[in-house]
Amino acid sequence: MSRQNIGAGNSAPRVYGAPSRSLIRALNNYKYYYALLLPGLIYFIVFKYIPMGGVIIAFKDYKLSQGIIGSPWVGLKWFEILVSTGDFWNALYNTVLISFYKMIFGFPAPIALAVLLNEVMNQRFKRVIQSILYFPHFLSWIVLGGILFTILSPSTGLLSWLGFSSSPLMQPESFRSLLVISHIWKEIGWGTVIYLAAIAGVNPELYEAARMDGASRYKLIRHVTLPAISGTIVILLILRAGQILSAGFDQVFILSNDVVLHVADILDTYVYRVGLSMGRFSIATAAGLFQSVAGLLLLLFTNWLARRFDDQGLW
Repeated sequence: MSRQNIGAGNSAPRVYGAPSRSLIRALNNYKYYYALLLPGLIYFIVFKYIPMGGVIIAFKDYKLSQGIIGSPWVGLKWFEILVSTGDFWNALYNTVLISFYKMIFGFPAPIALAVLLNEVMNQRFKRVIQSILYFPHFLSWIVLGGILFTILSPSTGLLSWLGFSSSPLMQPESFRSLLVISHIWKEIGWGTVIYLAAIAGVNPELYEAARMDGASRYKLIRHVTLPAISGTIVILLILRAGQILSAGFDQVFILSNDVVLHVADILDTYVYRVGLSMGRFSIATAAGLFQSVAGLLLLLFTNWLARRFDDQGLW
Protein backbone atom coordinates (compact mmCIF):
# COMPACT_ATOMS: atom_id res chain seq x y z
CA MET A 1 0.00 0.00 0.00
CA SER A 2 1.37 3.40 -0.91
CA ARG A 3 2.22 6.06 1.63
CA GLN A 4 -0.56 8.26 0.25
CA ASN A 5 -3.16 5.56 0.82
CA ILE A 6 -1.85 4.87 4.32
CA GLY A 7 -2.14 8.55 5.20
CA ALA A 8 -5.62 8.69 3.77
CA GLY A 9 -6.68 5.61 5.66
CA ASN A 10 -5.41 6.91 9.01
CA SER A 11 -7.05 10.35 8.68
CA ALA A 12 -10.17 10.88 10.77
CA PRO A 13 -13.40 11.43 8.85
CA ARG A 14 -14.51 15.06 8.75
CA VAL A 15 -17.92 15.75 10.26
CA TYR A 16 -19.68 18.48 8.31
CA GLY A 17 -21.91 20.82 10.26
CA ALA A 18 -19.98 20.43 13.53
CA PRO A 19 -18.41 23.63 14.93
CA SER A 20 -14.68 23.86 14.33
CA ARG A 21 -12.26 23.84 17.21
CA SER A 22 -11.04 27.31 16.33
CA LEU A 23 -14.60 28.69 16.65
CA ILE A 24 -15.10 26.97 20.00
CA ARG A 25 -11.71 28.24 21.17
CA ALA A 26 -12.59 31.81 20.08
CA LEU A 27 -15.94 31.65 21.88
CA ASN A 28 -14.24 30.41 25.02
CA ASN A 29 -11.50 33.04 24.89
CA TYR A 30 -13.90 35.93 24.40
CA LYS A 31 -16.88 34.62 26.35
CA TYR A 32 -17.01 37.64 28.65
CA TYR A 33 -17.10 40.02 25.68
CA TYR A 34 -19.96 38.03 24.17
CA ALA A 35 -21.71 38.13 27.54
CA LEU A 36 -21.48 41.94 27.47
CA LEU A 37 -22.82 41.92 23.92
CA LEU A 38 -25.75 39.65 24.76
CA PRO A 39 -28.10 42.25 26.42
CA GLY A 40 -27.81 44.59 23.46
CA LEU A 41 -28.33 41.72 21.03
CA ILE A 42 -31.45 40.60 22.90
CA TYR A 43 -32.76 44.18 22.92
CA PHE A 44 -32.48 44.54 19.14
CA ILE A 45 -33.99 41.11 18.51
CA VAL A 46 -36.97 41.64 20.83
CA PHE A 47 -37.74 45.31 20.14
CA LYS A 48 -36.45 45.79 16.58
CA TYR A 49 -36.49 42.57 14.57
CA ILE A 50 -39.46 40.64 16.01
CA PRO A 51 -41.83 43.65 15.60
CA MET A 52 -40.93 43.72 11.89
CA GLY A 53 -43.43 40.90 11.44
CA GLY A 54 -46.18 43.38 12.26
CA VAL A 55 -45.67 45.30 8.99
CA ILE A 56 -48.06 42.87 7.29
CA ILE A 57 -50.84 44.80 9.06
CA ALA A 58 -50.33 47.46 6.38
CA PHE A 59 -51.54 44.95 3.78
CA LYS A 60 -54.48 43.61 5.81
CA ASP A 61 -57.82 44.87 7.08
CA TYR A 62 -56.65 44.39 10.66
CA LYS A 63 -59.21 43.58 13.32
CA LEU A 64 -58.27 43.03 16.95
CA SER A 65 -60.80 40.22 17.25
CA GLN A 66 -59.31 38.34 14.29
CA GLY A 67 -55.65 39.00 15.00
CA ILE A 68 -52.84 39.61 12.52
CA ILE A 69 -53.03 36.17 10.90
CA GLY A 70 -56.82 35.98 10.73
CA SER A 71 -57.40 39.44 9.28
CA PRO A 72 -58.11 39.47 5.52
CA TRP A 73 -55.58 40.67 2.95
CA VAL A 74 -56.43 43.91 1.16
CA GLY A 75 -53.21 44.53 -0.80
CA LEU A 76 -52.28 48.20 -1.24
CA LYS A 77 -55.67 49.54 -0.16
CA TRP A 78 -54.34 51.45 2.86
CA PHE A 79 -51.48 52.98 0.89
CA GLU A 80 -53.99 54.27 -1.68
CA ILE A 81 -56.10 55.77 1.12
CA LEU A 82 -52.97 57.19 2.73
CA VAL A 83 -51.75 59.10 -0.34
CA SER A 84 -55.25 60.49 -0.88
CA THR A 85 -55.40 61.94 2.63
CA GLY A 86 -54.53 65.59 3.10
CA ASP A 87 -53.41 65.11 6.70
CA PHE A 88 -50.73 62.65 5.58
CA TRP A 89 -49.25 65.05 3.03
CA ASN A 90 -49.34 67.86 5.55
CA ALA A 91 -47.50 65.66 8.09
CA LEU A 92 -44.96 64.65 5.43
CA TYR A 93 -44.37 68.28 4.48
CA ASN A 94 -43.89 69.32 8.11
CA THR A 95 -41.57 66.39 8.76
CA VAL A 96 -39.29 67.16 5.81
CA LEU A 97 -39.28 70.89 6.55
CA ILE A 98 -38.51 70.54 10.27
CA SER A 99 -35.84 67.88 9.65
CA PHE A 100 -34.29 70.05 6.93
CA TYR A 101 -34.10 73.02 9.29
CA LYS A 102 -32.57 70.85 12.00
CA MET A 103 -29.98 69.51 9.57
CA ILE A 104 -29.06 72.91 8.13
CA PHE A 105 -28.74 74.68 11.48
CA GLY A 106 -28.26 71.80 13.93
CA PHE A 107 -25.78 69.56 12.14
CA PRO A 108 -22.90 72.09 11.80
CA ALA A 109 -23.39 73.40 15.35
CA PRO A 110 -21.63 70.52 17.19
CA ILE A 111 -18.77 70.66 14.68
CA ALA A 112 -18.19 74.36 15.30
CA LEU A 113 -18.54 73.90 19.05
CA ALA A 114 -16.08 70.98 19.11
CA VAL A 115 -13.52 73.03 17.18
CA LEU A 116 -13.95 75.95 19.58
CA LEU A 117 -13.65 73.70 22.65
CA ASN A 118 -10.52 72.17 21.20
CA GLU A 119 -8.94 75.63 21.15
CA VAL A 120 -9.55 76.16 24.89
CA MET A 121 -6.24 75.76 26.69
CA ASN A 122 -7.50 75.85 30.29
CA GLN A 123 -8.55 72.25 30.90
CA ARG A 124 -10.54 72.97 34.08
CA PHE A 125 -12.57 75.66 32.36
CA LYS A 126 -13.02 73.36 29.36
CA ARG A 127 -14.42 70.55 31.52
CA VAL A 128 -16.86 72.91 33.23
CA ILE A 129 -18.13 74.21 29.88
CA GLN A 130 -18.47 70.67 28.55
CA SER A 131 -20.47 69.55 31.60
CA ILE A 132 -22.85 72.50 31.22
CA LEU A 133 -23.33 71.78 27.52
CA TYR A 134 -23.79 68.02 27.98
CA PHE A 135 -26.38 68.32 30.75
CA PRO A 136 -29.53 69.07 28.64
CA HIS A 137 -29.00 65.85 26.65
CA PHE A 138 -29.67 63.76 29.75
CA LEU A 139 -32.99 65.50 30.47
CA SER A 140 -36.15 64.13 28.88
CA TRP A 141 -38.29 66.31 26.65
CA ILE A 142 -40.95 66.25 29.37
CA VAL A 143 -38.58 68.11 31.70
CA LEU A 144 -37.28 70.43 28.99
CA GLY A 145 -40.82 71.04 27.78
CA GLY A 146 -41.83 72.11 31.26
CA ILE A 147 -38.85 74.46 31.38
CA LEU A 148 -39.75 75.97 28.01
CA PHE A 149 -43.41 76.39 28.97
CA THR A 150 -42.35 78.15 32.16
CA ILE A 151 -39.84 80.44 30.46
CA LEU A 152 -42.12 81.30 27.55
CA SER A 153 -45.27 81.78 29.61
CA PRO A 154 -46.72 85.26 29.00
CA SER A 155 -48.13 85.38 32.53
CA THR A 156 -45.42 83.98 34.82
CA GLY A 157 -42.37 83.46 32.60
CA LEU A 158 -39.62 85.57 31.15
CA LEU A 159 -41.91 86.90 28.45
CA SER A 160 -44.16 88.50 31.06
CA TRP A 161 -41.29 90.85 31.92
CA LEU A 162 -40.88 91.79 28.26
CA GLY A 163 -44.56 92.59 27.77
CA PHE A 164 -45.54 89.68 25.48
CA SER A 165 -49.23 88.82 25.48
CA SER A 166 -48.95 85.27 24.08
CA SER A 167 -46.41 82.45 24.11
CA PRO A 168 -44.39 81.70 20.92
CA LEU A 169 -45.40 78.06 21.46
CA MET A 170 -48.98 79.15 20.63
CA GLN A 171 -48.00 80.98 17.44
CA PRO A 172 -47.74 78.89 14.23
CA GLU A 173 -45.24 81.26 12.60
CA SER A 174 -42.67 80.82 15.40
CA PHE A 175 -43.30 77.23 16.50
CA ARG A 176 -40.94 75.54 14.02
CA SER A 177 -38.15 77.96 14.91
CA LEU A 178 -38.56 77.07 18.58
CA LEU A 179 -38.37 73.37 17.68
CA VAL A 180 -35.05 73.88 15.91
CA ILE A 181 -33.59 76.13 18.63
CA SER A 182 -34.62 73.83 21.48
CA HIS A 183 -33.28 70.80 19.58
CA ILE A 184 -29.90 72.49 19.17
CA TRP A 185 -29.89 73.50 22.83
CA LYS A 186 -30.52 69.94 23.94
CA GLU A 187 -28.18 68.05 21.59
CA ILE A 188 -25.34 70.40 20.68
CA GLY A 189 -23.20 69.47 23.69
CA TRP A 190 -23.63 65.72 23.28
CA GLY A 191 -22.95 65.99 19.55
CA THR A 192 -19.49 67.38 20.26
CA VAL A 193 -18.37 64.15 21.97
CA ILE A 194 -17.73 62.27 18.71
CA TYR A 195 -16.06 65.25 17.05
CA LEU A 196 -13.81 65.92 20.02
CA ALA A 197 -12.79 62.25 19.99
CA ALA A 198 -12.00 62.53 16.27
CA ILE A 199 -9.98 65.70 16.84
CA ALA A 200 -8.06 64.02 19.65
CA GLY A 201 -6.92 61.38 17.14
CA VAL A 202 -5.33 63.92 14.79
CA ASN A 203 -1.55 63.53 14.56
CA PRO A 204 0.06 66.41 16.56
CA GLU A 205 2.92 66.49 14.07
CA LEU A 206 0.53 67.92 11.48
CA TYR A 207 -0.10 70.92 13.73
CA GLU A 208 3.61 71.35 14.42
CA ALA A 209 4.46 71.27 10.72
CA ALA A 210 1.72 73.81 9.95
CA ARG A 211 2.91 76.13 12.74
CA MET A 212 6.47 75.97 11.39
CA ASP A 213 5.10 77.11 8.04
CA GLY A 214 3.52 80.11 9.76
CA ALA A 215 -0.09 78.92 9.86
CA SER A 216 -2.45 80.86 12.12
CA ARG A 217 -5.10 79.24 14.33
CA TYR A 218 -7.71 79.81 11.66
CA LYS A 219 -5.56 78.10 9.04
CA LEU A 220 -4.83 75.22 11.42
CA ILE A 221 -8.56 74.65 11.81
CA ARG A 222 -9.25 75.00 8.10
CA HIS A 223 -6.35 72.98 6.70
CA VAL A 224 -5.61 70.45 9.47
CA THR A 225 -8.49 69.93 11.89
CA LEU A 226 -11.47 69.93 9.52
CA PRO A 227 -9.85 67.76 6.81
CA ALA A 228 -8.73 65.28 9.49
CA ILE A 229 -12.28 64.81 10.81
CA SER A 230 -14.02 64.98 7.42
CA GLY A 231 -14.58 61.20 7.43
CA THR A 232 -16.45 61.42 10.73
CA ILE A 233 -18.51 64.34 9.45
CA VAL A 234 -19.49 62.46 6.29
CA ILE A 235 -20.53 59.32 8.18
CA LEU A 236 -22.67 61.26 10.66
CA LEU A 237 -24.21 63.26 7.80
CA ILE A 238 -25.18 60.03 6.04
CA LEU A 239 -26.78 58.68 9.21
CA ARG A 240 -28.61 61.96 9.76
CA ALA A 241 -29.94 61.92 6.21
CA GLY A 242 -31.46 58.51 6.87
CA GLN A 243 -33.45 60.05 9.72
CA ILE A 244 -34.83 62.99 7.76
CA LEU A 245 -38.36 61.55 7.96
CA SER A 246 -38.10 61.33 11.73
CA ALA A 247 -38.32 64.88 13.08
CA GLY A 248 -38.42 63.93 16.77
CA PHE A 249 -41.65 62.51 18.17
CA ASP A 250 -40.96 63.29 21.84
CA GLN A 251 -40.17 66.94 21.23
CA VAL A 252 -43.12 67.64 18.92
CA PHE A 253 -45.57 65.64 21.02
CA ILE A 254 -44.65 67.52 24.21
CA LEU A 255 -44.44 71.04 22.77
CA SER A 256 -47.26 71.02 20.22
CA ASN A 257 -50.91 71.92 20.80
CA ASP A 258 -54.12 72.22 18.79
CA VAL A 259 -53.36 75.81 17.80
CA VAL A 260 -50.13 74.90 15.98
CA LEU A 261 -51.11 71.38 14.91
CA HIS A 262 -51.16 72.21 11.20
CA VAL A 263 -47.50 73.29 11.31
CA ALA A 264 -46.36 70.83 14.00
CA ASP A 265 -47.94 67.53 12.95
CA ILE A 266 -45.21 65.18 11.65
CA LEU A 267 -45.29 61.57 10.47
CA ASP A 268 -44.51 60.21 13.94
CA THR A 269 -47.33 62.11 15.62
CA TYR A 270 -49.63 61.30 12.67
CA VAL A 271 -48.98 57.57 13.13
CA TYR A 272 -49.55 57.91 16.89
CA ARG A 273 -52.78 59.88 16.47
CA VAL A 274 -54.27 57.71 13.73
CA GLY A 275 -53.04 54.37 15.06
CA LEU A 276 -53.45 54.61 18.83
CA SER A 277 -55.94 57.43 19.32
CA MET A 278 -58.29 56.47 16.46
CA GLY A 279 -57.56 52.73 16.40
CA ARG A 280 -56.85 52.65 12.64
CA PHE A 281 -53.86 50.35 12.97
CA SER A 282 -53.59 49.33 9.32
CA ILE A 283 -53.30 52.83 7.88
CA ALA A 284 -50.93 53.86 10.68
CA THR A 285 -48.74 50.86 9.89
CA ALA A 286 -48.80 51.81 6.21
CA ALA A 287 -47.60 55.32 7.11
CA GLY A 288 -44.86 53.92 9.34
CA LEU A 289 -43.73 51.50 6.62
CA PHE A 290 -43.59 54.35 4.10
CA GLN A 291 -41.49 56.34 6.56
CA SER A 292 -39.03 53.47 7.09
CA VAL A 293 -38.62 52.62 3.40
CA ALA A 294 -38.17 56.27 2.43
CA GLY A 295 -35.57 56.71 5.18
CA LEU A 296 -33.66 53.65 3.94
CA LEU A 297 -33.66 54.97 0.37
CA LEU A 298 -32.40 58.36 1.55
CA LEU A 299 -29.63 56.63 3.50
CA LEU A 300 -28.55 54.63 0.45
CA PHE A 301 -28.70 57.69 -1.82
CA THR A 302 -26.65 59.85 0.57
CA ASN A 303 -24.07 57.10 0.95
CA TRP A 304 -23.86 56.80 -2.85
CA LEU A 305 -23.30 60.55 -3.18
CA ALA A 306 -20.58 60.49 -0.52
CA ARG A 307 -18.81 57.60 -2.25
CA ARG A 308 -19.08 59.30 -5.64
CA PHE A 309 -17.72 62.72 -4.70
CA ASP A 310 -15.40 62.02 -1.76
CA ASP A 311 -14.88 58.25 -1.79
CA GLN A 312 -16.10 58.09 1.82
CA GLY A 313 -19.17 56.35 3.10
CA LEU A 314 -20.59 53.74 5.45
CA TRP A 315 -19.68 50.92 3.04
